[in-house]
Amino acid sequence: MSLKSAIIRTGLQAIDLLRADVWLRPLAQGRGVILMFHHVRPAKAGEYAPNALLEITPEFLDETLGLARDAGFDFVSLDEVPARLAEPAGRPFAALTFDDGYRDNAEYALPVLRRHGAPAAIFVTTGFADGDGRLWWLELEEAIARLDRVEFVHDGEHVRLPATDAASKAQAFEAIYWRLRGAGEGELLRVIAELAAGAGIDSPALTRSLCMDWDEIGAMAQDPLVTIGAHTCTHPMLAKHDDATARREIFESKRIIEGRLGREARHFSYPVGDRTSAGPRDFSLAREAGFATAVTTRPGHVFAGHAAFPHALPRVSVNGLHQNRSMIRALLSGAPFLLWNAGRRVNAA
Repeated sequence: MSLKSAIIRTGLQAIDLLRADVWLRPLAQGRGVILMFHHVRPAKAGEYAPNALLEITPEFLDETLGLARDAGFDFVSLDEVPARLAEPAGRPFAALTFDDGYRDNAEYALPVLRRHGAPAAIFVTTGFADGDGRLWWLELEEAIARLDRVEFVHDGEHVRLPATDAASKAQAFEAIYWRLRGAGEGELLRVIAELAAGAGIDSPALTRSLCMDWDEIGAMAQDPLVTIGAHTCTHPMLAKHDDATARREIFESKRIIEGRLGREARHFSYPVGDRTSAGPRDFSLAREAGFATAVTTRPGHVFAGHAAFPHALPRVSVNGLHQNRSMIRALLSGAPFLLWNAGRRVNAA
């Protein structure tokens, strides 16, 4: 587990121990919460799982929705969120979102959503649905899993890292991931493509094995609980790109999804979605493209003040490294974000 994950776990445990989720709730809980998920599938065996934070089990999804309902949250679609924010204070709402368009969302998540009658938005990256997009974070994970030593050249430096066991592989992943996240996206994709090729990984095959194709997305879109939203064409960190690229990724993903499914794509999710990946320019483009809402990964609840910023909505990530009831109670209370955001409710800058 990374240092960041360990700090998060410690903080959540402290909130649970002090029951801060109970006594801070009146101050910290917003009008609602937008929960963020990625993979939903049975747990995998193995100590090396650097992307485990992006997956939960179907059982934990079921438990999460049960806890949300017991805590008084109404499950709503993203279509309902603007109206909820415009209304006087009422029952809190929970909107569910799933990024990237993974096949396990249909196989494992949808049956859970049906049991709870919970609507959800599935944000589709069109290149993943086409079968040729780059799941670079999974390519990196798989490459390190196959290699005993990781070598690449970056910024003029020949980097060599051991990867002989689960611990050294996890350390190598963390070091490479954050080093490349700080570089330009073209360099990130280049280095990971070279590592993947050296490990014998077929990147398009990896994407096709995990992501729904257009027929599967179309079938899922027929369910009345499901809304299909856009998540760009190639999953870029938009803020790292020029205006023309960001515009194309946002506008074209909407056009392609609407053409493929024959229905409006009303909602958008920014890939990666933190402050380094999506900012005011991108919020403006999402509004100009005609999306009713757009969601970030900036952590926090949704407050009445977000009615003025529907294209910069925060989300709460349900982290696969912390699959326990105390975590969900803390997240639903809003207590962790009161500290994380230093008391600020709206962060759209």
